[in-house]
Amino acid sequence: MPTATKPLTINAVKNAKPGKHFDGGGLYIEVMPNGSRWWRLKYRIGGKEKRLGFGVFPEVSLAEARQKRDEARATLREGRDPSVERQAENLRVKLATENTFGAVAAEWLSKQHKSLSSVTLGKAEWLLGLAAALNDRPIAGITAADVLAVVQGVEARGTHDTAHRVKQRIGAVMRYAIVTGRIDSDVTRDLRGALVPFKSRPRSALTDPAAVADLLRAIHGYTGQPTTLAALKLAPMLFARPGNLRAMEWTELDLDAAEWRIPGGKMKMREEHVIPLPAQAVEILRALQPLTGRGRYCFPSLRSSARPMSENTVNAALRRLGYDKHTMTGHGFRALASTRLNELGWQPDVIERQLAHVERNAVRGVYNRAAYMAERTKMMQSFADYLDALRMNTNVTPIRKAG
Repeated sequence: MPTATKPLTINAVKNAKPGKHFDGGGLYIEVMPNGSRWWRLKYRIGGKEKRLGFGVFPEVSLAEARQKRDEARATLREGRDPSVERQAENLRVKLATENTFGAVAAEWLSKQHKSLSSVTLGKAEWLLGLAAALNDRPIAGITAADVLAVVQGVEARGTHDTAHRVKQRIGAVMRYAIVTGRIDSDVTRDLRGALVPFKSRPRSALTDPAAVADLLRAIHGYTGQPTTLAALKLAPMLFARPGNLRAMEWTELDLDAAEWRIPGGKMKMREEHVIPLPAQAVEILRALQPLTGRGRYCFPSLRSSARPMSENTVNAALRRLGYDKHTMTGHGFRALASTRLNELGWQPDVIERQLAHVERNAVRGVYNRAAYMAERTKMMQSFADYLDALRMNTNVTPIRKAG
């Protein structure tokens, strides 16, 4: 009869020479030539011999190795392969670690650089930051109730519109997880009607000529930072998106040619946009050059010249001038210009191109970018003159209406 395997002892394990040293029940320690000691289990299933590793001694003690052996043999008695069970568990752990909501959200954001402007991308990051409570959760385990708790927390602050936008961004991440095979459904779809309804309102803006005149006079009387004053003066005559204005760079400007070329990467629709500069704008920018011209940004942050001014700077300046958020905002200058230019008789297509609104017909859009440039240049100078006339209470008839 074969001699039964004598169980190992701690000293035997510590002093074992290179080779395999059995403990019993298929458990053995394999000592490598370099002295490392690996616990392994030899077993058979379906007539096939297999091996299962339990780790390295002394990190895994003799007692722990025996416990792992007993658990594996119990699995075998149930007709299951412990190696297969181990692989399945490792996969579950990997999926839970790599496919957390935070990881998938970061992956989704990384895919948006080609389709979203830097401003829109920044807002998406901010909105998803409000859902940070989900970040460490496996995305496959997130329920509609989990998302509801997050968005209701945002809603409880009174920011109903933000709550809806957070839900939308969570839904975008969920749909990305579906197409990449992480989950089967978007749980945010079950939240329809769960939030307080929010009806978006047009951004506050002044459009009446008399009110616009008062605003322009207030702006010219602003006594804050010179860079803020310059931005305030340019906002109504250029009516660019606030994010583009505050992030204006000197390299984007050709003051001799009177042009501001905003790279596609900064634009909402990822397409370069040209703003013809009226003489008044060129004058403002030339006066600003000695102050900020050595840096990257025309309107740098007061805290760091490596960053543009805060998105709240212009709005805060408007508040100082007595215009609350329900009366006028930085974005409202676009509505102001659109309303006045339409009422002054300029072609709607020319106005829309200058506002960088998307031309739905791609072929027409390419044509219009070139065809409207001469008319846009005339319109921008005419509008700047019109604003000056309003401010000074002189003749407010535009130089030329579009034909």
